Amino acid sequence: MAYKLLALDMDGTMLNSAKKISPKTAAAIAELSKSGVHVVVSTGRALAELSDYKAEFKFMHYGIAISGGLVYDFFNAKPIAVHPVPENLMLKIIDAGTAERAMIHLMGVRESLMREDDIRNCADFHMSDYQEMYERISTRCDDFAAYIHANPREIVKVNLYHRSPESRARNFDRLKNLPLTLALAETTALESSPQNVTKASGLRELCNFLGIDLSETVAVGDAPNDIEILKTAGIAAVMGNASAEIKALADFVTEDNDHDGIVRVIQKFF
Repeated sequence: MAYKLLALDMDGTMLNSAKKISPKTAAAIAELSKSGVHVVVSTGRALAELSDYKAEFKFMHYGIAISGGLVYDFFNAKPIAVHPVPENLMLKIIDAGTAERAMIHLMGVRESLMREDDIRNCADFHMSDYQEMYERISTRCDDFAAYIHANPREIVKVNLYHRSPESRARNFDRLKNLPLTLALAETTALESSPQNVTKASGLRELCNFLGIDLSETVAVGDAPNDIEILKTAGIAAVMGNASAEIKALADFVTEDNDHDGIVRVIQKFF
């Protein structure tokens, strides 16, 4: 099989423990892109949170961002597909976050919004690794409801970062019967996207746009929010740092994210 597209998760996959792309991995994905293979990011991050990696991504034409809520053309700086969260559901998610004193994060096409006080206290929500980035790229917002009313169809995903796994579990129960796609991430994060919107739906949309069959794709991931895309792609490659649950989905288990696991995937399938 001549695979035509490689979809790469970011955190725990393309990024090492220091949240960097190693020179070896960057060189491998750049060289693969030059060969004509579509190398695309497949991430829960919004565009604002990809800005630190512009140099490494300069060859990357397309991306699946915000957990499939945004399929984006980087070269032309325009969306291919956008799937906003309905306003009434966003307000319910925010209410759930407030009930658990969680850190609320609105991820939009143009902006990534958080409260200043939450950013200062990222450690309380097990998100210390991201604090410096949030301080630089996030738009501060104290009234989420007002922003939502003023910017309809802008917010594509709402993340709730909790103080404990037990708090996250309570909010999962609060929200599980709503028409949303819920995914677990990080230590205590709960991601809420529109119903049926996942990294897998983003892969389908991008493949339709490019005229590529899903069987001609390889997806690489490590976390629960990668499950659907791993099940959908032609080849599911899983990082060595993934849990046993995620590794059980794999056609191939590679090295961990601190030992250039993506390079081994490229060597095997491309």
